[in-house]
Amino acid sequence: MVHTRKSDTKQRPGFPARLDIAKPTMSSGRSGVAGGVIPVRLTQGVGMDSMAVRQGMVSNLAKQGISDQWVLQAMGTIERHRFVDTALANQAYEDTSLPIGLGQTISKPSVVSHMLELLRQGSNDRLGRVLEIGTGCGYQSALLSLLATEVYTIERLRGLHDKARANLRNLRLLHVHLLFGDGIEGYAKGAPYSGIIAAAGAESIPKAWIDQLAVGARLVAPVTVGATCPARQALVVIDKTPQGLHQTVLDVVHFVPLKSGVA
Repeated sequence: MVHTRKSDTKQRPGFPARLDIAKPTMSSGRSGVAGGVIPVRLTQGVGMDSMAVRQGMVSNLAKQGISDQWVLQAMGTIERHRFVDTALANQAYEDTSLPIGLGQTISKPSVVSHMLELLRQGSNDRLGRVLEIGTGCGYQSALLSLLATEVYTIERLRGLHDKARANLRNLRLLHVHLLFGDGIEGYAKGAPYSGIIAAAGAESIPKAWIDQLAVGARLVAPVTVGATCPARQALVVIDKTPQGLHQTVLDVVHFVPLKSGVA
């Protein structure tokens, strides 16, 4: 059962997750991945449920430069086809974004894995408490459940919040807390966070996110950069250090815009 929390609830439930995943053997570069295949403890299955299908995606991600063993193993563990409509399941392991309803999309595996790798910033263990802005269908939330000890994820669209809850229910992730609310405000009651990741493009990084980020932690989000028309987005990494904020602008990306309020 996925634990759903309202913003006025004070006590946080316990964890860990019930999803079974082996701790990766950490190594530098890609040498620890034999042919890009990450060992996971799941049933073999057939068709879209086949481990080989997911491992094929993982192999392609490794070839594209994803080297974080925790991220690669999470990508090989979580079944992406269970988070998209049945009619699109045969495209689930292609490197493409797919519609999830209400004008929103599930991002490409290469983009998701790249952002998660950036968020982890080379850590050799799980992150602590993480905030996700934009739950969507719950796919990235499930991935984060394998990369962090506790996950707060907030969605402003009620239809997607409910869809994510349904998608995640069978995984029994007791340390993933689904919130319905305005992501621009973050979630102060769960702060400080060891990482914040956003799945929608902001005009600028909301002050609330910076305030809720722990010192020594990292934020990864798509942000509008420059004054081009149409507006151009890029991935931005912000490190909160004792000396202040350090911002790095990276790849050009295209995400749905970050909006305020709930619907």
